[in-house]
Amino acid sequence: MVFSSNIFLFLFLPAFLGLYYLTPFRHRSWVILIGSYAFYAWWRVDFVLLFFAVTLWNYLIGLGIHRAGTGTALARKWVAVGVAGDLATLGYFKYANFGVDSLNSLLVSAGSQPLELAHIILPIGISFYIFQAISYVVDVYRGDTEPTRRFVDFAAFIALFPQLIAGPVLRYKDLADQFAYRTHTMEKFGEGAVRFMQGFVKKVFIADSIAPLADNAFALADPTTADAWLGALAYTAQLYFDFSGYSDMAIGLGLMMGFRFNENFNQPYVSQSITEFWRRWHISLSSWLRDYLYVPLGGNRKGTFKTYRNLMLTMLLGGLWHGANWTFLLWGAWHGGILAIERWLGVSANPQGFRVLRWALTLLLVVIGWVTFRASSIGEAFAFYQAMFTLDGSGLSAAYLQGIRDLNIAILVLAYGVIAAMGLRDRLHQQGIRVTGPGWRSVAAPLLVPVFALAVLKLSAESFSPFLYFQF
Repeated sequence: MVFSSNIFLFLFLPAFLGLYYLTPFRHRSWVILIGSYAFYAWWRVDFVLLFFAVTLWNYLIGLGIHRAGTGTALARKWVAVGVAGDLATLGYFKYANFGVDSLNSLLVSAGSQPLELAHIILPIGISFYIFQAISYVVDVYRGDTEPTRRFVDFAAFIALFPQLIAGPVLRYKDLADQFAYRTHTMEKFGEGAVRFMQGFVKKVFIADSIAPLADNAFALADPTTADAWLGALAYTAQLYFDFSGYSDMAIGLGLMMGFRFNENFNQPYVSQSITEFWRRWHISLSSWLRDYLYVPLGGNRKGTFKTYRNLMLTMLLGGLWHGANWTFLLWGAWHGGILAIERWLGVSANPQGFRVLRWALTLLLVVIGWVTFRASSIGEAFAFYQAMFTLDGSGLSAAYLQGIRDLNIAILVLAYGVIAAMGLRDRLHQQGIRVTGPGWRSVAAPLLVPVFALAVLKLSAESFSPFLYFQF
């Protein structure tokens, strides 16, 4: 089940919210837990057992750490066992196929027989809920949060269906107080409904409409330079509107349930450096990698060389987190290398003013990176790069034009118009110039409703389109 489906919009969500608000507050964690497990089981019932096992494991590890005492040797053993169990689970389900396939390639090239391994199905959302579980046990060890005494609250946190499949990556310490007490008001519910509709429009009306431009370009055996650049720019916009759309919907659903999640995107395509980009893109993941990987590795505290090493390792592992493919490692290396260069050059992550050339270069670097992120193999990525930079001047190919419509291009232009307008608004706000008043949401909400209705009609008329980050 996904948010952008009729079964969710017209059956699951009304039924869940109705039951949720009819239930006394002290029992609402049970409603969240049961509803979230039903949401997950819609995909595969058997993986609910894995889900429950991961939850129980980390709950017991948290209690063990607390009993041992914060910072003690025994607590370190508890956290090591807990994180090792989490990483082993993630490694088996997400990377076993990749590891065996890579090993088999070496064996075959050496003239040996390949190993046989039954294909392992990747559980949806496992990367997100494993990272949330790891942050919980580490935070308990650090003393940043008390272990929850109510198992149902922790289980509901791990299973919380609004962000279960594709984030944002939540931390229990940020929601612990909200599980104990949170407000439910019509104002907050209305804010959540508007945010949900905004994300739905981003996904269905914009991202899905420009998807053919990207899909067809990457499917071409011999794309022209124009094909490749249009496809790369289309994917750049598609990924942003698809993923930020999911985050908007998740944050909106959280508000409708009384929760307030942290933001996950902040106009990333107006960034003037890759360092700034990672403070604006997938904020929950980049901050997680910083706090639970980069800082424990030593951060920037152990000399210049180790700082660059830590940046590179963090981004390599961040790339690998996205998927079991060499393309993601290359993408991580691309961003890690640029981050190291920017630190060497002293590039600020919070620039004053707006420099067009810095912005243009940053966007170009991001677009180039997205090609590797989108490609199915390293060979396909470099073939696409060759098409992008050959500069053949032949325009869009007939094969490419057959699979796209004028509407796809029009929506792509609209998408970049939205990016430019929201980016300009962000930059003006940084300079203390407010272009929208505090009541702009109440004015915009009625205008959003008919667009949302059109997006629902579009969804009903077309085939199912999953969120891009479901594969991660």
